[in-house]
Amino acid sequence: MATIKKYNLAGQLLEEMTIDGELLSSETCSQLIKDYLVALRANARQWSASTKTRAEVCHSGQKPHPQKGTGRARQGYLGSPQYKGGGRVFAPRPKFDQFVRINRKERRAAIRHLLVEKIREARLHVLDIGGLSEPKTKVVAEFLRKRELEGKRVLFMTPSLFKEGGDRANFLKSMRNIPRAELRLMQNVNGYDVTCCQDVIVVSEAFDELKSLLSREA
Repeated sequence: MATIKKYNLAGQLLEEMTIDGELLSSETCSQLIKDYLVALRANARQWSASTKTRAEVCHSGQKPHPQKGTGRARQGYLGSPQYKGGGRVFAPRPKFDQFVRINRKERRAAIRHLLVEKIREARLHVLDIGGLSEPKTKVVAEFLRKRELEGKRVLFMTPSLFKEGGDRANFLKSMRNIPRAELRLMQNVNGYDVTCCQDVIVVSEAFDELKSLLSREA
């Protein structure tokens, strides 16, 4: 069993929430985590880098200088790689589809394991955003400062059904200008976001979704 501290926007401790020990059992191997993160980064690449070969550059077909009599090496085309503005050799070209498939069970197991690590390290917190009547970046920034999270990379996790208007919309507008702070819906969170952030802050309305995500039946 582990405890997670719940705070309000003023940085005050409201209560300590418990998570059953069965949800914190993680048997994921490190190789699975590595393969998952490598696949995420590979799938994020565009593979659109493109350069021109000597057959594609626009140059005159005239010889740079006579074949004989100058004492210089033989040259046949200004578009050759050794000339400025010539074609490139072994340069980046658009790739075919490089998508790496991630098994769904492995993906869930990796995310579960990374979240459990944050809980064990006391790097996961719960935040009650109630009472935020209007967007106020200063309120969220003050909360981070009081919790000693200012300047750190922080991931905010909100309920999957993020309704427009109300406290949730005000909170979204309040934190989007804070450097190094990111917001993800619970259903869209991935292991790379969890790994890169130093602390995870779960909005109180998403706490049940968090427990569902940690369960092996999720």
